[in-house]
Amino acid sequence: MSGKGAPQQGDVTAEGVRVTVVAGTWHEQITDGLIAGAERTLDAAGADWTLVRVPGSFELPVVAKAALDAGADAVVALGVIIRGGTPHFDFVSNAATDGLTRVALDTGKPVGFGVLTLDDEQQGIDRAGLPGSKEDKGAEAADAAVRTVLALRALRD
Repeated sequence: MSGKGAPQQGDVTAEGVRVTVVAGTWHEQITDGLIAGAERTLDAAGADWTLVRVPGSFELPVVAKAALDAGADAVVALGVIIRGGTPHFDFVSNAATDGLTRVALDTGKPVGFGVLTLDDEQQGIDRAGLPGSKEDKGAEAADAAVRTVLALRALRD
């Protein structure tokens, strides 16, 4: 976790941008931190946003697609997947990543990727934007989603 080379964040106006935050429910402390970071970023940008909770990261793509099809300009997908002793981690991580990529490409709308794939819980705490965290991946995913909406709008105008 270097953080070096991270793009500028904040100082963006997203009034009229409709964003749906789709978040899993596993690892509540970490997920709640990711949601709080996304909330701070979206509120600061003036975006109109809603939150939808899903059981886990595997369910993120289908609900992200439904949100975009229903009129959201972007989705911020937030989830936590912690490596265990079976291949389940690889299956869920790949399905969530590939599914969210497909949703973005199929809809032509941004999906801010805030799915943490971790070896242990401490790595998630370090990235969740909690007091003492080194990074705020929920805020980063929300910022990326908003900036991508604005970039797409500029290309289409």
